[in-house]
Amino acid sequence: MYSICIYCASSDQIPEKYFNAARELGKLMGEQGMTLINGAGNMGLMKASADACMQAGGKAIGIIPTFMIEENWHHTGMSQLIETPDMHSRQEMMARMSDAGIILPGGFGTLAELSEIVTWKQLGIYLKPIVILNTDGYYDKLITFLHKGMNEKFLRKEHLDTFLVASTPEEALELALNTPQWDINVRRNAKL
Repeated sequence: MYSICIYCASSDQIPEKYFNAARELGKLMGEQGMTLINGAGNMGLMKASADACMQAGGKAIGIIPTFMIEENWHHTGMSQLIETPDMHSRQEMMARMSDAGIILPGGFGTLAELSEIVTWKQLGIYLKPIVILNTDGYYDKLITFLHKGMNEKFLRKEHLDTFLVASTPEEALELALNTPQWDINVRRNAKL
């Protein structure tokens, strides 16, 4: 069974278009009998994508630190809940248990997860596909910023090749499923 980690917002205050995309991605995964891995949040896109996946026949594994469980921030209806001692352990386990990562719109937490997993890929720690689901152009300015970083030599083109960008849930899933692991030789030639 293929597992994809979905990194996304926990906010319930965001526009419905983001919920629709999250639900569609979860549904597509569930219909294929896949496992969705996320941070086990009981709100926002985390809950919406996990619920849609399970309702469509898939499995959802939530990974969450103890302090968040103590605050009752966890989704109690996940197929499986894994408790970690801290945020770093949570991120490491989410990456290790997944065959790919898809980043949906989110705030600082999602940006931190995206930054960390892309950095791990640059370093050869995580070689699996990473796809940004750019729903309604949410990440356009971030992508422009990263290209500016490349143009001004803060980043290399190889660094931007660590992730792919999709416009729809269908495209994001297709890229996650059909992109081979990143070639470690590309990373070595990137001259970090």
